[in-house]
Parts: sequence; structure tokens; C-alpha cells
Amino acid sequence: MPGSNVARAVWAYRAAPHYWKRYAEDRKRRPLPAPERPKPTAWPDRGLFAAWLGHSTVLLKMDGMTILTDPVFSLRIGIRLGPMTVGLKRLVEPPLRPADLPKIDLILLSHAHMDHCDIPSLRRLESRRTTVITAAKTSDLLRVRRYGRVQELGWGERASAGPLEIRAFPVNHWGARMRTDSYRGYNGYTIEGPRYRLLFGGDTAVTTSFRSLRKARRFDLAMMPVGAYDPWIHYHCTPEQAWQMAEDAGTEFFLPVHHQTFALSREPYWEPIERVDRAAGRNSDRVAVHRIGQEFRIR
Repeated sequence: MPGSNVARAVWAYRAAPHYWKRYAEDRKRRPLPAPERPKPTAWPDRGLFAAWLGHSTVLLKMDGMTILTDPVFSLRIGIRLGPMTVGLKRLVEPPLRPADLPKIDLILLSHAHMDHCDIPSLRRLESRRTTVITAAKTSDLLRVRRYGRVQELGWGERASAGPLEIRAFPVNHWGARMRTDSYRGYNGYTIEGPRYRLLFGGDTAVTTSFRSLRKARRFDLAMMPVGAYDPWIHYHCTPEQAWQMAEDAGTEFFLPVHHQTFALSREPYWEPIERVDRAAGRNSDRVAVHRIGQEFRIR
């Protein structure tokens, strides 16, 4: 209803007035083009392939299975007021649009925050051939009948998608989309297939829960959030903490996400990735990507 939309907008302004000041300032700004453009049509059906599409959106292909994490392709994220979205504007365009993507077998949603669960993007990805795995008490945000299957997971719960097993694990964050829906869940995920093992950290502050994920079989790739820590250190980890948590879990390659896309915080634009490289030290070759649109592969 129109009245509820207005109430939401008033609440959002009072909660974060500096965001809306920035919104007014950047109305005429155009996002920069993505520095690189991946070519998933060239990925064969054997091997592990990844492309960072901005923020926490990663396109993966794992021995023929396509996976998309927290898909956000919209120009703005925020509250819908009729045809408008009141919220933050992208700094960089997505390197691919939903129409450019291959058929998606699995969408993973870590939680309901608007920069991770973007309703316009999810509606453009609706397909009866696609499974969605999402956090507990978040499926009401989706038009579930337009997907092949939508399944919620709580911490420690598992689900299958084709040959893959997905398990949800606890992270240090929160799940409310608006002020009153604090009941919503929030997850990190492990993704295990016959040949590869992946880790998607979702959104998290520092936590010891990654230590429990460690097994003799290492993660081939960990997608970890590295931005929006200043001043939100109680909700988002630093790059050094993200690197250490991936090390705690036992990870070979590290794909940093949650930076370079939206101005969610105060740290300088390039600071997160520079700090990732410093944290990696002599292991900088294990940092899978540095710029939006870059690809990574393991044959």
C-alpha cells in the first residue's frame, strides 16, 4: 500500500540519513563501465570457473552446473516506491546482465539485505529450471512458483541440487530486511561436488565458525566479503579477518567480494583489495580476482 511505502522510506531515512544525502548527490552520476567482461559461453562443462559480477554476485560453473550467488544487477538497491527505487546507486555497471547469463541451475541467497537479495534481479532470473536455496524465513520475498524449487536452510541444514550438496553454516551478521523482520535467517554456505569444494561466506563480521568447516579435503575456492567495515566493523569483517577465516576453513584460492560496487561505507575505494593483497603476502597468487568482471578457472 502507498502508506506503508512512505512509512518505510521515512524509517530508512531516519536509520541512515547520510545514505540519502549521498543518494541526492549521485542522482546524475552514471556508473562506470565494468573493467572486464567475462565470457561464460566459452566455459566448457568440465572444470571450475568463476566470474565476479560485482558486490557479492559470482557466476560459477562447476563441472557443468551453473551457480549464481546473491544476484544483484539493478542500477540501485533500496526501497521500491512505485516505479522508483530509493537507495544506493551502483559505482560500476555489472559486466553481464541477466540476459547475458547461461541457464542458471542454482541461485544461492545468503540473506535478505537489499544488496544481497535484489527483487528486480531475482524476478528477471525466474525459471522453472532453476533451484533457489535461501536462508530461513526468506522465501516469502520470492515468487516461488516461478522457480523449479525454492528451499530454505537453517544453520547446519543441507540440500541437494543435482550432484551438489549445499550446507548452511552460521556467520556473524543479521537477517532483517526492514526494521521489524528480525526473524529472518542469514547464512554462509559450503558447496560440495564430486571434484570441487567451494565456500561462500555470505556477509559476516569476524567469527570462529569457519574453523568448524575445515576438513582433510580443502576448499578449492572461497568467496569472502572484504568491504564495508568502516564504520560497520561489528557487522562486516576486515580484509585481514576475511583472509584469516578462509585460512581457518582450509582454502586454496580466495575470491574477494562485497566491495567496488556500492558506497556502503567510508573506506577508500581500492583499500579492501589492497589490504587483501597485503594479508596474502607471499601467497598473493592465491587471490583469484581483483577487479569486477575478472574470471578465474581451475581445470
